[in-house]
Amino acid sequence: MNQNSSSTPESVQTAITQTLAQLRLFEERHGRNPSSVSLLAVSKTKPVSLIEAALATGQRDFGENYLDEALEKIKALADQPHPCIWHFIGQIQSNKTSLIASHFDWVHGVDREKIATRLAAQRPEHLAPLNCCIQLNIDQETSKAGVLPDQLPALCRHIMALPQLRLRGLMCIPAPREDFEQQRAIFREINLQLNHLQTEYPQLDTLSMGMSGDTEAAVAEGSTMVRIGTALFGARPKKEN
Repeated sequence: MNQNSSSTPESVQTAITQTLAQLRLFEERHGRNPSSVSLLAVSKTKPVSLIEAALATGQRDFGENYLDEALEKIKALADQPHPCIWHFIGQIQSNKTSLIASHFDWVHGVDREKIATRLAAQRPEHLAPLNCCIQLNIDQETSKAGVLPDQLPALCRHIMALPQLRLRGLMCIPAPREDFEQQRAIFREINLQLNHLQTEYPQLDTLSMGMSGDTEAAVAEGSTMVRIGTALFGARPKKEN
């Protein structure tokens, strides 16, 4: 993916158009169905004006890591004629589950039964069930959140028993790999984990994997949602959660 160094409404719109064109190209190249991979625009640390520019292109799905910042954006953009679909993609802390459950449409980082239980209990009744992806720690990195592969079945059973949640599939951020075939190999392993779960839960339909540096490999190996930030909005500053 080409990376934008600037952050203007015009550059964001151009980048989204180019990124979507590349996704369609990757789908065709690797035998995927047209438009089977969606774009999640990671808008953390970026201003409302750039999200509005993205909305003007038809982009609807936006990912946020920082809760306080995200809540301000959700409020500011609440009256859009075509509303945003908000995805919380950061690590979920227990003391933040109530606000996440109340304001987001998707959560991509569920990795503990405790978090799932809290999200379900705190999801307002007037809202549709909260879409959830389990975060898989495929490389078993001690510094990274996520469940290990052998823990997946138990967490799936727990979430499936919570009607306020809708389990959609898996999210994974594997350790960086520069080689394309190595990227494909680890993404293939993640897809196999989802395939195993689908034998018991055929309704699972989401594989949230792939970012700016490994998008094509993720598409080649079954991703249904890629998370792109820098390539759309330009480089972001360091920020503490």
